[in-house]
Amino acid sequence: MTLPDREAQRLAWTRTALDDAQAPLERASADASFRSYWRSISDGHTWIVMDAPPDKEDIRPWLDIAARLTAAGLHAPEIRAADADLGFVLMADLGTRLYLPELDDARVDALYADALDALLTMQTKVHCADLPAYDAARLATEMELMPEWLLKRHLGFEPSCDDWDVIELAFGSLIRNAENQPQAFVHRDYHSRNLLITELNNPGILDFQDAVRGPVTYDLVSLLRDCYIAWPDERVQAWVEAYRQRLIAAGIAQIDAEQFRRAFDLMGLQRHIKVLGIFCRLWYRDGKAGYLNDLPLVWRYTRNVGRRYPDIAPLIDLIERALGERDITVPA
Repeated sequence: MTLPDREAQRLAWTRTALDDAQAPLERASADASFRSYWRSISDGHTWIVMDAPPDKEDIRPWLDIAARLTAAGLHAPEIRAADADLGFVLMADLGTRLYLPELDDARVDALYADALDALLTMQTKVHCADLPAYDAARLATEMELMPEWLLKRHLGFEPSCDDWDVIELAFGSLIRNAENQPQAFVHRDYHSRNLLITELNNPGILDFQDAVRGPVTYDLVSLLRDCYIAWPDERVQAWVEAYRQRLIAAGIAQIDAEQFRRAFDLMGLQRHIKVLGIFCRLWYRDGKAGYLNDLPLVWRYTRNVGRRYPDIAPLIDLIERALGERDITVPA
């Protein structure tokens, strides 16, 4: 059987990197980007191959951030071989125990304690001064995915000039909130599908290549208002307050509880507005339908939190008007 070019190239590169002409290669997982992950077993050890087609993805940022995390004592995958021109990385296998399926009432506190310890290490020990800034332009570009892919493409709703005024007012408020926060290392996808339960130095951290220097609450809200699992608000606020006190003790932030909760809430709104657009784009552009099933939780966060803030509430009304009685998970 003749293998497609990329498949053959991936297998040949893996066998060369492992010095094992018989090494197998089976799909391990894919993610929301163009990257895919493959598992190989050689000489009794299990390895993961990341395939990032170089015309679609650049693995150099991934390699850079992996080195920074490892240098800070965090559990990023150990790299055995990499070829940035071909878009392949051979790395240690951190296992298959994602946080998401193992989060329950009995274990969440312990698992989140580890994840929050790792987050504090990222924010205090990972060098980020030279990383791209999570600036106004980047924040706005992300949120603009929502009107383009949720309102227009998914719901068939064309905003009027007045509607755009509402959108821009909300986006401006969210951008100012982000810019006014203390800035630190930001993973950008620090949630239960990118954290692995490991025996030593838990958690294993994945999907960090888009890291930037940005708002101190961004990764915190990614973890605690995860797009794939929800917790009662009072429990979330207890975790948030405990982490705020740790930031103060670490000298990263001097902010009172009410201000920090507002910063956390508005940062979550920026992220969830972006995600409403991304999850729709993943279906209409990339054919990944499963993300539509995750829209209800993201919309619930956006609606419930957005109503607390006068600058954001009109945007919630606008989205509700566009949605009407439709099931948000049903494609146009």
